[in-house]
Amino acid sequence: MSETSITRISLKEARQRKGGTDWERLRREDALGLEPETNDDEFELDWTRAELVTPEPKKMISLRVDPDVLDFFKSQGSGYQTRMNAVLRAWMDAQIKR
Repeated sequence: MSETSITRISLKEARQRKGGTDWERLRREDALGLEPETNDDEFELDWTRAELVTPEPKKMISLRVDPDVLDFFKSQGSGYQTRMNAVLRAWMDAQIKR
């Protein structure tokens, strides 16, 4: 996937976006006993070379942040600690690339 095909949207926009699945068409086809259209020639998966990759567990730390920073991340909904980690990772990656 090229960088030009990547679109960034906010979490709020993602939650408001309508999914691309045509549920009505799928319900009609199911009622008629039709199989969903598939394109099996699209790609093949070779599971013989698959590797199980287990992520490293996160390290628990005590981190002091300004109350407004914490409130901002918490206001974005659940998973705020994961988002804070993503921001820190992005900063780290940018510093490494310098």
